[in-house]
Amino acid sequence: MAGTGHLTGQDVSGLLFVADMYGVQLDHLARLLAVGEPRARAVAAGWRQAGLAESARIGPGRPWVWLTRTGLAACGLRYSAAAPALSRLAHLRAVTAVRLALEAVPGYTAGGAFWRSERRLRARTGGRVGLGEHIPDGEIHWPDAAAGTTGAGTTGAAGWAGECWAVEAELTRKTVARTTAIMREILTRTGDYGCPAGQAREPGAPPRHARVLYLCSPAAVATVTRARDALGAAGARVEIRPLPADAALPSPVTSRGAAR
Repeated sequence: MAGTGHLTGQDVSGLLFVADMYGVQLDHLARLLAVGEPRARAVAAGWRQAGLAESARIGPGRPWVWLTRTGLAACGLRYSAAAPALSRLAHLRAVTAVRLALEAVPGYTAGGAFWRSERRLRARTGGRVGLGEHIPDGEIHWPDAAAGTTGAGTTGAAGWAGECWAVEAELTRKTVARTTAIMREILTRTGDYGCPAGQAREPGAPPRHARVLYLCSPAAVATVTRARDALGAAGARVEIRPLPADAALPSPVTSRGAAR
């Protein structure tokens, strides 16, 4: 790939995914592209050569890949170009693992579902998040015409058409009070992110999120469960699952090879 005019469909979908997730590690990029890590490394190198992305080892495990200003512009996005923050690497990896796992479930595709990232939600607010307002790690939207099938292992069903689900990846244990407050804030919200304040919780309006999926580490699951129970009947809309096996930051690899 010599320039942005030679982007393939795989390039476009990969770049959009990386942009929405702030950045991804090489093994997750390989999963996204359905290729081996050597091929994913070559794709990342092509993006870097075209000025669309940067890559570097900025934490444990494989190198990270993120988009440059040119790459974001090529995707039609106005996000600020920056490497993933070191303090957020563990969380970003966990959310990416959650998204990849959910999108791999047959019912997700069958239902026409799509992911709306925390970065996209935050951009809608113009960077002005209100006091006490919580932005979820992602949303799953089920189109009105969703036609997924029910059954074990599926994520989509015709009965979920038109619904919006909030998704939270919980790595560390917060207090029960804090977790309960976040759950209640998500469950009672009625308006989209970035909407006028009066629409965020409009009396009589249907809730924005039909349910909240909490993907939890072993350290966090007890607190999240107690918080859900504290909500009473509203807690029935909170579903708790374990984080995917590849959600944790990997141990440092012995090889010093990078995506360059």
